[in-house]
Amino acid sequence: MDRTAVLERIGQVGVLPVLRASTSDAAMALADAIAEGGIAALEVTMTVPGAIGVMRRLVTERPELLIGAGTVLDPETARMCILEGAQFVVSPALNLATVSLCRRYSVAVLSGALTPTEVIAAWQAGTDIIKVFPASAMGGAKYLKSLKAPLPQVELIPTGGVSLSNAREFLEAGAFALGVGADLADEKAILEGRAQDVTAIARKYEAIVREYQSTF
Repeated sequence: MDRTAVLERIGQVGVLPVLRASTSDAAMALADAIAEGGIAALEVTMTVPGAIGVMRRLVTERPELLIGAGTVLDPETARMCILEGAQFVVSPALNLATVSLCRRYSVAVLSGALTPTEVIAAWQAGTDIIKVFPASAMGGAKYLKSLKAPLPQVELIPTGGVSLSNAREFLEAGAFALGVGADLADEKAILEGRAQDVTAIARKYEAIVREYQSTF
């Protein structure tokens, strides 16, 4: 799948779960539970022990999923992830060298930004989608809507504070997709043998996105 197709797919899925877990097995179990709920895109963060191995396994074992690398802080890590099959790269901040490398490999890159100045800097540097993080710290959906007003051409994914209770509000504010962390990728539920709870929440997010998209 080329870069343009990956970006389109992220928008179609509409939810980008952020996988953080204390073990690689828990990360795999989270990925399986989320996929079972109908969400076909995942961001495996570099904070997961053996994260690159998790991505490698998911790319091989779950080819129907769009797998990205998250919390990527430098181009060296980005390159390793890309060589293991990562289809997009996500960073909590803007690192120009990482953006440059992703463009060189024609891989979609999502850089983190918060203020209007940071958003514009990331966009002008070649970032495909801006990860607005932490979105909740600046007022949530209202802040996202404020950013989109002067910057309608910039695609934004709010992350940090997105939940089932405000997901629709973020979409209506102009979110390209929703970056969802622990509200969906709940490691505690996995460790307690409640994978079905994660799947149920994934289905709820998927339903919210589909209902919103059906209005267009």
